Amino acid sequence: MNRIDDYAELKSGLEQSADDEYRNFSMKICTSEYRMLGVRVPQIRKYAKLVATGRLEEFIAVHPTTYEEVLLRGFLIARLPYDEMLKWFDSHLIYIDNWSTCDLFCSAISKLVQNNRADFFERKMTKLLDDRDEFTIRVGLVILKCSYMEPDYLQFIFATVDKLSNREEYYVKMGLAWLVSECFIKYPSATMEYLLRSKMSAWTFNKTISKICDSYRVDAETKKLLRGMRR
Repeated sequence: MNRIDDYAELKSGLEQSADDEYRNFSMKICTSEYRMLGVRVPQIRKYAKLVATGRLEEFIAVHPTTYEEVLLRGFLIARLPYDEMLKWFDSHLIYIDNWSTCDLFCSAISKLVQNNRADFFERKMTKLLDDRDEFTIRVGLVILKCSYMEPDYLQFIFATVDKLSNREEYYVKMGLAWLVSECFIKYPSATMEYLLRSKMSAWTFNKTISKICDSYRVDAETKKLLRGMRR
């Protein structure tokens, strides 16, 4: 298969690439309302690349019925020019109902966002982070991690974490911990200063410490100090 011109052909390819053993594994680590076929992510990316450029928006307009189609839809959106990606961005949020489709989509569009940081920040970030939906907020947090891990945005990141400190959804709390732990690895001094005044809940704070200590990029002495800060 060198090129995919028909959505039915795409669905057939996904079905043929299904692996029952991989599906059973995926269902243990990722819960979705969409049916899982068991197609590995590299294969889904391969199919996304085979869709003809001129047919991208036609394929994106199709309502996905499987977990793999949701992933693939996100990869197709990431192939669009920035302005076209923005046009479809909000429509994709309704299909994101798990950490995997969230994080892989954010990673796929990260370069587009990085190249247009100021514009995306103004048009999307506040809306994402103020949303009520667990995974919409996580999209915002993961985009911050993937595309805004820069000195100019650190204080915004810390303020956002404090603002969301009372959220109880598991994947929001995990997103906060992941975000701050990555800040620490890249900007240890500024992030340590934040940790000392952080408003994070004890659970999120301690999870952040655990994630930092899991990193091989943090030395043993610093890990010992951080473990002593657990609440």
